[in-house]
Amino acid sequence: MKVTGTIVNYYFHCKRQCWLFANRINMEDNSEDVHIGKVLHELKCQDGSGQRELSVENIKMDKITKEYVVENKKSDADINATSWQLLYYLKVLKDKGVFKKGKIEVEEKNKQDRRFHYIELTSEKEKELEKVLEDIVFLIESDSIPPFKFEPKCKKCAYYEYCCL
Repeated sequence: MKVTGTIVNYYFHCKRQCWLFANRINMEDNSEDVHIGKVLHELKCQDGSGQRELSVENIKMDKITKEYVVENKKSDADINATSWQLLYYLKVLKDKGVFKKGKIEVEEKNKQDRRFHYIELTSEKEKELEKVLEDIVFLIESDSIPPFKFEPKCKKCAYYEYCCL
């Protein structure tokens, strides 16, 4: 299985969600939050800048400018997970000879006081990312699903009903 940016994001957000999504158990079509995020993404693509989602291999990036790969998010609920997703995109591009920085643009500032977050793929982060990718492959190829651990963020998750059954 090829790792995607969403899988990297879910790995940091919730190992169980990561495993379920990677193993094709998709509950996101029923999630209002996911739907809102997709609508916001479509509106960003139509903002007149001429930028559209860009696909490279198995990743889809929201926008690329001269200097940045830009990831748009509905909220700042999990900037760490989004940062690792963006680092993965930067690594894929770097392997193809394209060197960019990362920029996260957030619509709703709930936990952070910034709308923009900047990311760089340093050699240290790249080494950490390589280990993370190994761990992700191990996780998603496992025959057993990670256990459910209830946290407040679970209530907004598309997999909430599945996990609570």
